[in-house]
Formats: sequence, structure tokens, C-alpha cells
Amino acid sequence: MEVCAARAPGKIILAGEHAVVHGSAAVAAAIDLYTRCSLCLMPLADDEAAATLELDLKDPGLAFSWPCGRLREVLLTDEAAGAREARPCSPDRLASIARLLEEHEIPEAKIWLSAGLSAFLFLYTSILGCRPGKVTVSSDLPMGSGLGSSAAFCVSMSGVLLTAAGVVTAVGGISGEGMGWELVGKDDLELVNRWAFQGEKIIHGKPSGIDNAVSTFGSMIKFKKGELTNLKSSNPVKMLITDTRVGRNTKALVAGVSERASRHSDAMASVFNAVNSISEEVSSIVELAANDEIAITSKEEKLAELMEMNQGLLQCMGVSHSSIETVLRTTLKFNLVSKLTGAGGGGCSWSRIVFAALKLRLVDRVFKFAKEAAPILMEMLRTDLSMATIGISGIKYRFT
Repeated sequence: MEVCAARAPGKIILAGEHAVVHGSAAVAAAIDLYTRCSLCLMPLADDEAAATLELDLKDPGLAFSWPCGRLREVLLTDEAAGAREARPCSPDRLASIARLLEEHEIPEAKIWLSAGLSAFLFLYTSILGCRPGKVTVSSDLPMGSGLGSSAAFCVSMSGVLLTAAGVVTAVGGISGEGMGWELVGKDDLELVNRWAFQGEKIIHGKPSGIDNAVSTFGSMIKFKKGELTNLKSSNPVKMLITDTRVGRNTKALVAGVSERASRHSDAMASVFNAVNSISEEVSSIVELAANDEIAITSKEEKLAELMEMNQGLLQCMGVSHSSIETVLRTTLKFNLVSKLTGAGGGGCSWSRIVFAALKLRLVDRVFKFAKEAAPILMEMLRTDLSMATIGISGIKYRFT
């Protein structure tokens, strides 16, 4: 029985988070941490009551199943309405999905899963109808940390479902990464992105669309008012990612920024305009060729200053956190400039580490940080540290 799998990368926002929801530009890049989704469609059972839809979430160690007959009964649907056009989830359909979830005893500590399960049921039944199947999900990305875990989930899920529906096909044989992973054509990527955005709306309410776009298309992009501009950097970058393990609610943080903007419209408009200027300048700098030490140093210094400014503006928006500030102060002692990424309020920060051609002294600085500061941070904040390469490819497929 053929199994289709898709993997989608997480993301780091280099500049512009939150302000992008209010019309400012943002710059983001895909990172080499992935969510993987596999689907095995089951044959239609002679006993219709035995046909089920199963979801196995490997990382939290939870599994869910729904009888296909029950899905048809509650959602009043059997066949998919047409996978070639991404449609939003109506309030009535979302309420019906909520009734299905109420039939499962989701642990109180895992109640945050409800939004993701709602997105799953919407995407599956919209694209494949109520066909029996088993979906398995695993991920390198910590959930709720600002690295785009929900977007990678929605992108990989949309991709594998659309492939099973025969709507999306892999280009084949050109990923260059081995392991049988294949790239996807541009038109198919557009469709995957549109479906994933509908899933993101269920999870986050009013997402900007940047997370699912980066996870789908990969590389590094500038995103403004729904328009994507691909950015090409001649100097690959690695980042040190610090996960504070402080959970936060993206939807609540986004809403909080909007409420602050309503209370202080002129002041917040100036903040958003400043962030837009930073994002535009970042996008210009990353595309500059830097072929010698002087050019590389100049590029580094400008990016570091812009990162610091962007972090200060995120504090103005009220989305930083004491754990993030501790990380920033600690990395700064080693001349590593950092900022939060994503919604803030905890989650992850990133520190700019090294261009491929960078000087040895910055590498030494990183090793010194890793030796002296990392253990302290991990003890003080129970943080997790990891390295990531940014600007990698987007969603890929594999068949087994």
C-alpha cells in the first residue's frame, strides 16, 4: 500500500513580525527543521462502520480516530467539494468540527491541540472527503515557539492531502538532498500555500500568511500585504536558536498588538512604519554581494544594528518577555546580537552566527559562547539551544 509523505520547513522571521499584520514589510527565511506528514489511504471497507480516519501525533504521543460514518453525519459531507480551490472554513463547519472534538477526551495539559486538530479535520475532509486513511505527523519544531510549527503542520498536511487527491504532483528527482525527497512545481506550490493559509486561519485567527508562505516556497522572502518577493543571498547564514520553553498564545499576542494600536493609533503607526523601513533595509542588505572581509564586516554590522532596532520596536509593541530579555543580555556579552522571532511573549530568539565566508574571530566568539554562556542559560531558563541553516528549500514529497 503506497504511502505518500511530505515535509515542510519551519521559519525564522528576520524582521517585521507583528507589524506585517498591519501592512508593514517582513523578511523571513525557511530553516532546516521540519514537520513531516505521511498518509496511507485505506481501502473502502465492506463494513462501512469499520472505516475510520486516524491521526497519529508522534511527538506528544497522542492518537485520534473518527469513524467515517460519524464524520459524514456531523459534517454533512461525503465527497470533497473540490481540492483545486482553497475555501475558508465557515463558522457552521467549524462548530461541527468542534462537536467532533468534544467526543474525544483531550488532556487538559494538551488542550492547545484543539486548534490543530480542527485544522486537520477541515483540511482532510475538504480535500479528500470522508475517505478512510491514516495520517502520521512528526516534527523537529517545538510547538508554540515562534518557529512556524503550525504553518509547517498545515503546509505538510495540505501537501500530502493534495497529492493523495491527485491534484498536486512532484517534479521529481531534482531536490539534490537524497532520501527520495522531490520538489514541487510552482503552480502546485501556490495551491498548497492557499490551503495551508486556510488551516492557519483556524489556528491563529488572523495570520499574516508569511509563515505558511515561507514553509511552502522556502528560501528567503520579503512579504508585504500578501505579496511575496524572493530574496537571493550570496552569503548563506547559520543561526543559533534559543528556545526559552516559555509557552505563549500567538492569537492572543496578535490581538494584544491590535488593541494597543487602537489605543495609541498615532504612536503605533510610527512603530509600524519604522519596522517597515527596517524590513526594507534588511531585504536590500541580504542581497548585497559581499566578497571580501571589509564588505562582509559592513554587512554584518548593518544587520546587527537593524536587529537591535527591530527588537526595541517589538518591546514597544508589548510582545517581548523577561526570558527573551535574559537571552538577549547574555548573548550580547559575547557580541552576539539577538532578537525574538515570531509572536514573542516567550518562545524563541535567534542570534546571527556566521556567513559562510566569515572571519574566524566570529566563529571563536560562538565557540566561547557555547562553552561559557550556553550552560548558564540552559540552567537558568531551562532553554534549548540549536543551530539552524536558513534559506533552505520549501515543501518536498516522497513516496514509499
